[in-house]
Amino acid sequence: MRRYGKHTDEDDIRSRPNRKGNRPRTHIRPKHEDAAEGMVLTVDRGRLTCLVGDRTVMAMKARELGRKAAVVGDRVALVGDLSGKKDTLARIVRIGERGSLLRRTADDDDPYERVVVANADQLAIVTALADPEPRPRLIDRCLVAAFDGGLEPLLVMTKSDLAPPDKLLELYGDLDIPYVVTSREELENGDAADRVRAHLDGKITAFVGHSGVGKTTLVNALVPEERRRITGHVNAVTGRGRHTTTSALALPLTAADGWVVDTPGVRSFGLAHIDPSRVIHAFPDLEPGTEGCPRACSHDEPDCALDAWVEEGHADPARLYSLRRLLATRERTEGD
Repeated sequence: MRRYGKHTDEDDIRSRPNRKGNRPRTHIRPKHEDAAEGMVLTVDRGRLTCLVGDRTVMAMKARELGRKAAVVGDRVALVGDLSGKKDTLARIVRIGERGSLLRRTADDDDPYERVVVANADQLAIVTALADPEPRPRLIDRCLVAAFDGGLEPLLVMTKSDLAPPDKLLELYGDLDIPYVVTSREELENGDAADRVRAHLDGKITAFVGHSGVGKTTLVNALVPEERRRITGHVNAVTGRGRHTTTSALALPLTAADGWVVDTPGVRSFGLAHIDPSRVIHAFPDLEPGTEGCPRACSHDEPDCALDAWVEEGHADPARLYSLRRLLATRERTEGD
């Protein structure tokens, strides 16, 4: 074994050659201080379409981000070719902090969490009043996901020419959720789009609903110059629709300052990722009454302090019923 003295010359030290001929790897990552800011509009098989200034740029995630994925609505930093020209590709090197996050799982036993959209201000839950029939449990689950993710809910009821909205409005009246009722004729003449648009101005709104309810038709009416091909129809046997949207897509709102995010139709909305203790935050009139609850109270058990709080007149009993209905929705299927 060769020994070296204190003043060894560098030429005496043997170095191992790099067989690949490339530069040695380093843990020091570039800061990309000149990166441009952008917003993710859609994601398709590892390619992300981003809005950078007034240009749409195709990009991919940089290796340095590891397993962290960007989703529609994310604010990102990009480097590389930002011209937006055909066959060019930029790199996403940073993903900004998220203000809100809409998530779901395939079912309540699925540990894999799916992020639907980031940084949305509002969740528009679209349901048909008939053809197909409303599914209140699915609406409840979407409401829980909205409250948990920091989104304001908006209920949009379509096909009012086939059935009245009274029964559904009675079910959700105590939640004080803003709503819009539309018909097919109003969608065709633009009246429905105008009424819905009034709730979307200045906001990023994600649209969600199961197949066949007219969600994509409504989005197309709101953003006519970005019309998407409608190929779905409602199955006369099952009452379920065929998917017309295959990936989430953010579109700039026409005649207003805002964005709409069209998402694929869902057949289920799992809540395995939801912590029930966070749902109470959506009920500010009930939240002070939880101070006397036992530790880890589910707010739906005999020792819950909310019962006495409501009996003393601090809140409407219908609000407590609504809270407990939402908390119990994980224990029921959407079709119940």
